[in-house]
Amino acid sequence: MAVTTHRALPAEIAEIQHRMEEIAASYGLDFFETIFEMLDYEELSMFAAYGGFPIRYPHWRFGAEYDELLKSYSYGLSKIYEMVINTDPCYAYLLSANAIGDQKLVIAHVYGHCDFFKNNAWFAPTNRKMLDQMANHAARVNRYIDRYGYEPVERFIDACLSIDNLIDPYSPHIQRKATPKHERSEAKNSKDSTDEEQRGKGRFRAKEYMESFINPPDVLEREQRLAEEKKESQAATSSFPEKPQRDVLQFLLDHAPLEQWQHDVLAIIRDEAYYFAPQGQTKIMNEGWASYWHSTIMTRHGLTDAEVIDYADHHSGTMAMSPQRLNPYKIGIELFRDIEERWNKGKFGDEWENCDNMEEKKNWDKELGLGRDKIFEVRQVHNDLTFIDTFLNAEFCRRHKMFAFAYNDRSGDYEIASREFDEIKKQLLTSLTNHGRPFIYVIDGNHRNRGELYLKHEYQGIELKQDYANATLANLQQLWRRPVHLETVIDDELSAISYDGHTHSVSRIDR
Repeated sequence: MAVTTHRALPAEIAEIQHRMEEIAASYGLDFFETIFEMLDYEELSMFAAYGGFPIRYPHWRFGAEYDELLKSYSYGLSKIYEMVINTDPCYAYLLSANAIGDQKLVIAHVYGHCDFFKNNAWFAPTNRKMLDQMANHAARVNRYIDRYGYEPVERFIDACLSIDNLIDPYSPHIQRKATPKHERSEAKNSKDSTDEEQRGKGRFRAKEYMESFINPPDVLEREQRLAEEKKESQAATSSFPEKPQRDVLQFLLDHAPLEQWQHDVLAIIRDEAYYFAPQGQTKIMNEGWASYWHSTIMTRHGLTDAEVIDYADHHSGTMAMSPQRLNPYKIGIELFRDIEERWNKGKFGDEWENCDNMEEKKNWDKELGLGRDKIFEVRQVHNDLTFIDTFLNAEFCRRHKMFAFAYNDRSGDYEIASREFDEIKKQLLTSLTNHGRPFIYVIDGNHRNRGELYLKHEYQGIELKQDYANATLANLQQLWRRPVHLETVIDDELSAISYDGHTHSVSRIDR
């Protein structure tokens, strides 16, 4: 269990936090206890590189991200204003160099995030004690480094991280079978056990300091080998899984011939991937919700006359839209405001939809006052995909000058491809579906009865980048230790990319 120490905030900032917390609560925001800490930019960059956590397992990518963040700040290219993590209590970090007006804005923004973390359904299954869990992960990886050496562990982590998006982000919300009562009781009474202990086959639950005595590594490795031999025997006579499996990492944990330490490291990568998944699923909503509330609180309660100009400058800079990219802050806040206005004025339902009098629609106001209740409801049940699909409309796109873009091979630039609402919405929903990443499923773990791994890419009109696919297959083969195959579409033809541990090959599939 990690021991976290907290630095006391300066008295002026502590007073601001107390006031902002009271204001946020008065609007109905509901959040876990929120602990703020003041950091300089080097410390803030380190925490940002670690995904907001003070400690992570050792890996070169964290150092690379830290170096990039620090240089970007030094050259005046970017600046981190706030950072908050989804835990109970919530932890948020303030930049010590910020002016008082910025600190107010950040604190108000953080309370919006904390309310969203606590109440949005897509965050409900996440581990709220991830601060301790991250420290636990770091300790376990460090033990493996001490035992097996830094380079073998780092190379294995590299391979795992290259496929850490091959999970099923919806699976935490699906209960496929009932949990036996005795297992629920054991889980409730074993909160100090690690996920490794709860998942490991042949393991007994144990406190961390007793782990090596109760679960001797040599015994576990022997049982692991016996289990793998049994799996191989079963695989020789049948095809598995019974139906396509989207959680590739779980399939590897269940069936790949991994050593005990490799199994545990892959489980760590998978746990952290599932922890961060809801943030990717709700980026627009989360940032929009936090921006809505910092805007509301600051303009009504938080600003002095001397701070208005700086606030307007910083807020408008955050909300600025670029032709090259979607700004989640801007889309999120404007869509929440649009929903609030529509439900306040009654611009919804059959009567509104069936009205074809443009002048009547322009002046439509039923004075229902349902807007605030509606946006709280939306905040609770939606993710970005359903948020955009349900509430984005043609009028909103026209008002905010939204277009569909496409890449022009001849000019090398992105250009406006369509101003039609259906095309705009389709492109936006496509980019949000699985975060714009390809859908990959495990089809067969015993392909051609040779123990080879067969995957399928669900083709949706966009071909895979073949260099990325080749690198991913090489890393998958490192874990599976047998040839791996990926069915996909190349040049409009159904094909299979294969890697046998030495060379890549492409073959056409005739069906």
